[in-house]
Amino acid sequence: MSQYINRLSRLLLSALVAAVALGSQLVAALEVGDQAPDFSLQASDGKTYTMSQFKGVRPVVIAFFPKAFTGG
Repeated sequence: MSQYINRLSRLLLSALVAAVALGSQLVAALEVGDQAPDFSLQASDGKTYTMSQFKGVRPVVIAFFPKAFTGG
C-alpha cells in the first residue's frame, strides 16, 4: 500500500509542478504596455460585456471583489 501512496504522491507533485510552470508561462505572455486580449465578463448589472466593445472608445477598469457582498 505504501508503494501505491508513494507513486500517487509523485504523480500529484508532478501535476502541481506542471500546473505552476504552465501558469507562469500564461502570466508571462502579457507584459506592461501590451494590449489586452478580447474577453467577455458578466457585470453586476447582469449584462455581458466584451473588451472589443470598448477598444479605442474608453479606458477599461476591472474591479473584482470576491465574496465581498458589495454592489461594486
